[in-house]
Parts: sequence; C-alpha cells; structure tokens
Amino acid sequence: MNAAGNLLLVAAAIAVLYRPLGDYMAWVYTASGHLRTERWIYRLISAKPEQQHSWRGYLGAVFSFSLAGFILLYAVLAFDGMGPDLAFNTAVSFVANTNWQSYVPEQSISYVAQMAGLSVQNFVSAAVSMCVAVALIRAIAAHRAAALGNFWVDLVRTNLRILLPLSIVFAVLLLACGVVQNFTESTALLPGGPVASQESIKMLGTNGGGFYNANSAHPFENPTPISNLMQVLMLLLIPFTLLRTFGTMVSDQRAGYALLLTMSVLFLLVYLPLTYFELHGSGTAPQLAGAAMEGKEQRFGIIGSTLFATATTGTTGGAVNSMHGSYTALGGLMLMVDMVLGEVAPGGAGSGLYAVLVLVVIAVFVTALLLGRTPVYLGKQLGTRELKLVSIAILIMPVLSLGGMALASALPYTRAEIIAGMGNPGSHGFSEVLYAFISAAINNGSAFAGFSANTPGLNTLLGLIILAGRFAPISIVLALAGALATAERASSRSAELPLHRPQFVGFLVSLIMFIAVPTFIPLFLVGPLAEGLMP
Repeated sequence: MNAAGNLLLVAAAIAVLYRPLGDYMAWVYTASGHLRTERWIYRLISAKPEQQHSWRGYLGAVFSFSLAGFILLYAVLAFDGMGPDLAFNTAVSFVANTNWQSYVPEQSISYVAQMAGLSVQNFVSAAVSMCVAVALIRAIAAHRAAALGNFWVDLVRTNLRILLPLSIVFAVLLLACGVVQNFTESTALLPGGPVASQESIKMLGTNGGGFYNANSAHPFENPTPISNLMQVLMLLLIPFTLLRTFGTMVSDQRAGYALLLTMSVLFLLVYLPLTYFELHGSGTAPQLAGAAMEGKEQRFGIIGSTLFATATTGTTGGAVNSMHGSYTALGGLMLMVDMVLGEVAPGGAGSGLYAVLVLVVIAVFVTALLLGRTPVYLGKQLGTRELKLVSIAILIMPVLSLGGMALASALPYTRAEIIAGMGNPGSHGFSEVLYAFISAAINNGSAFAGFSANTPGLNTLLGLIILAGRFAPISIVLALAGALATAERASSRSAELPLHRPQFVGFLVSLIMFIAVPTFIPLFLVGPLAEGLMP
C-alpha cells in the first residue's frame, strides 16, 4: 500500500473514533458518581474523592505519586539485579513516560519486573499526563474557581475507565495479529513472554518501551503490516481524540477542531518530506533496493516505517519499528525536527494537549498585539502572569537538551563516555548524540541506534534531564492552570479574536516552527545537514 493509503486508513480510524471516544473521556472526567471499585481504591489509598485541589495541591499530589512510583520501581529493578545507575535511569524514564532503554529487555529483566514494574508505569505515567491536561482544560472552562479537580479521582478514573478497557481491546486485536502472549521461558531462538498485554498499553499511553530490544521491529512484537498500522493508530488515538474531549469540556468544539487541524498539518510537514527522503535515498545500495532500506523491515517497507517513525517522534511514544540511525541524513533530520517542535504533532497522551495549549496562549498574545485587541482565549482574559509562565515553558526543552549536551561534553568523564559510545565518527556520530539529548529532554525515549549510553555518567545525566523534562513543564502547566482558573472572564464574547479560523491555524503552525526550529539550526548544520548535503 502507498503512503497515502496507509495514512488514510489511520486517519479514517481516528475519524470514526474521534467523537465517541472524545465525548466518553469528557464524561469520565465530569461524571459526579464513583464506581464501587473506585471507592474501594480511594479507601485503600486514603484519598478523599470529594476534596478539590488547588493547582499547588494538584501538583503536590502528582509529585508525591510519581516519587512513590519511582521508589517502588527502583526497588523492583534493583531486586531484579539491575545496577544502581541503570536502575535509576530506567525507573526515572518509565515514571516520566519516556521509556528510554539502555539495556536489552529480554535478557535483563524478568517477567515479574516487566509486568509488576514497567507495565504498571506504562499505565500510571500516561494517566498522570492525561490528568494534568484535564486540569488545564477545567481551568480554561472554570468561572473564577480556584480548584482544578481531584488528582486521585482523575488518576483512578483514567486507568480504570479509559486506559484499561482500551488496552484489553487492543491486546486482543494484537493477539489476533500474531503478537506473542505467554509465560514460556525464553530461549536463544524463541524469546517468549507476555508481550501483547504490554504492547497495547505501551502504544496507547505513548510510552514506547519495548518488551524486546528491537522494539516494534521484532516479529513477535509487531509481526505484520496490519499490526503495524494498528500500533500507529494506538499511538495517535488518545492524543487526537483528547481534542474532542477539550472541545466538549470547554463547550466550544471549534477550538478543538482548530487544534486538530494544527496538529495534523504539523504531522504532514514531517511525514511527507521524511517519506520522500527515504524513497529517494542516494547511493548505490538505495538505488539497487529502490529506496533507503537499511535498518528497515521488509514486511513494513519505507511507507510503514516512515509513518510509524513520524507517529513515534511526534508523540512521546519513542517506540521504533525501524532503526532511526540508519535513516538518510535528511530523514534523520526530520525525526529530530518532529521532536524539537515540542511533540505537538500530536504529542503524547495528555502532554501533547497541554503543550499545544501553552503555544496557543503565546499565539493569542502575539495576535492580539498585532491587531491591537485584548488577548482573550475561550472567554478568559490573558495577562502578564500567563505570558511569563508560557515564556518559561518554551525554554525548558532547548535548555535541557542543549545545556545537558554541553555539560556532558565539558565534563571529562562523560565526554569520554560519549566518545566511546558513538557508533560512527564525524557528522553522523554528532547526530547520534544530539538525538539522544533531544529525546531525553522532550521525554520521547527513542534513539539513534548507533549510540550506546549505558554508562554510569550518561545514565545519571540523561536520567536527570528526563526528570526535569517531565516535571518542570508539568509544574508550569499547573501554575498556568491556577492562573487561568481565577482569571477574569471577558465581558463579551463578541470581542474575541476568531481563533477557530484557518488564518489562526496557519499562524499557530508558523509560530510553532519559528519558536522550535531556529534554536537548533546551528547543531543541525554540524550534524544531519552537514552529512546530508555533503557531495
């Protein structure tokens, strides 16, 4: 099937599920009643479901829950035999919905650790992102109410009512496609395991950590072109349908459709050139093969590989069905661009929505400034406090990725580890390192396969970058939610800017590109552009 056919199939599936799933999630987060199972859980964790949290209370609950998850997961991995620095990196990575893996899963981790440790975090780390997004939506929809909801209620509902049912359905579908699900002891030739159950939540929660080292390139994890398209659908499903949830909860579907169009345009701006570069790879081997097939599975081909790669770098997925380090230089550049956009094409489950809303606030300010109007978004007047918060938010990823890379290069110990871990010299080796630090800072978790970061210094440094890349934006977003919840409402909606029209969508897309890409151009010139444009 050609590129358009694959894309249309995934788009059609999302279009069919967009309204029912989006409205269902809106109902989940606004329903007043609690299920009996949920009440049992509240009693077990001593939560008070009727209590409403301010933004500080919500943030404190997020921090305390994530800290407890990190401690428990670290203990599970350490008991399983993982070294201290690697256990730290892995625990931080899975708690932060990044799933960076510096180890060979089928050789390093037991089934118990996979299921009781990593799979649990696949659920709850995705749920935390969705809870933060919903808290921001409530703030936009609120009428001078300081409360953002109850984190524990949102967390339990997200897992029990959304992620668990969806993961069961897709696990069964993956089983039907041939994905492995057993407890057979792995051998050198037949590595078994409970794969389908982990694969479904890995993709639905935009987690990305593979049961096998080859991730979704492994035939037991992603056996057919049909399972491949299903995994792409799972990566994109919640990030896109949450836009319907947003429109329903703020009582303005036009706002949701504007964000949907923005994310779709950004997705295509990466997918189309990426596919072109891989189909027209230069060199003798690509010409003989008909395309740049190095590092790609024949059962997926170029089209199935680039669609998956665009989806996984456009979300916080990080899963791979092809080796990104083997892409053409300009193809690899497009994957890095997809991440530096802030992963808003469409972004992770929950994190994509709150990331794009941060950029919307900036776009509204700039638009209002150009037109001499009051900055208002969905009835809420935006002030200097909101502008300061979003200005800090957009600096977090470049500071962490470029600052972390500079620090690692300046310290003799980590610099030696980087040089030893680079699989290739010159521009491509530089691209490997750059990709790793961008991936960690944006909580993606994928890597150029030639770079080995499993060393004490890099495990620790990348773990700290992942930690900051997760919780610094969440802190800013919840502070923004607190400001918006109590913000003055505009006296008249008739004076608002027409932010649902194509002109604003085009401006928002341009603004995102302008904010994200120029900062990294000097490094792209040294890395992928130098490699791709060399004669």
